Amino acid sequence: MSKTISIKLTQSGPTTGPFNIYDQFGNVIAEGVSRKTLVRGISYIVNDDVSIITIKSTGRCKAENSISVEDIPVTQFANINLIQTVTACTWTHLLNIRNYNTFYGNIEPYIIEYPFAYKFQDEILQNVVDYTKVYDYFPIFDGVFNNNTRIETNDKYFNKAVLYNGQQSSGLLELVAKPINNLQAYNQYPIYNTDSKTITYTKSDNFYQYNTFWALEKSSQIPLFNRTCKSLSIDKVINEANMDYGVRSFKKATLRAKELKVRHILDNSSTTHLVSQFIITPAQISYK
Repeated sequence: MSKTISIKLTQSGPTTGPFNIYDQFGNVIAEGVSRKTLVRGISYIVNDDVSIITIKSTGRCKAENSISVEDIPVTQFANINLIQTVTACTWTHLLNIRNYNTFYGNIEPYIIEYPFAYKFQDEILQNVVDYTKVYDYFPIFDGVFNNNTRIETNDKYFNKAVLYNGQQSSGLLELVAKPINNLQAYNQYPIYNTDSKTITYTKSDNFYQYNTFWALEKSSQIPLFNRTCKSLSIDKVINEANMDYGVRSFKKATLRAKELKVRHILDNSSTTHLVSQFIITPAQISYK
């Protein structure tokens, strides 16, 4: 014989889910159930002898809870509302000095944004000069950290950048190290992608530099960024519908304003330790 049970999520953190549901015998009732579905409530047909169900969050925030199957009035079930908690998941990291922006096996973006305010005249951005120390670490066998286990590298850096002001944006710039002693490889850049532009950076006298950028927005009257729901730690993403990454021979608008923001992103590595010291943005006064 079988019966119908209804399940509704009453309390969870914002990053829990998707969920797997089991009975007390270990049989799978459902897999990959979204948080939204459980908040709304869903019903399943199970065997009559099922008295306990276990709900497991299988995503980034692991959680598990077992509850007894009980009879409650339909009106009471309908009035159950979700209580969202922000402490339902404990984040643990920095247990390995060789891993930095990794949380439960997933690389999370390391983002730093620098604001610049110019004086009375508008200024045209020439290039970006960044003094950042980049470290790689070797394994530690005695469990005691020391600075002798790290080296400062020359070929690793942020892999993305966005330069923007109130009405202009460079779009997404993908940063790669300039090919050394290979003119043919260097001449391939910039590379125009569907939703980004790949440019090179150099390191000279301990400064990272790049300068192959211009304003790519189609219209200054359309938002340059959109809100994102992918991660609570990311406040905005580029509005790609307003960006034009096509090849431009002559019409390359400069980034010109009384202020500028430089956003650097590292999201392709968790073993690169970036220690930002300072950044400058050489600019030229623009007269009109």
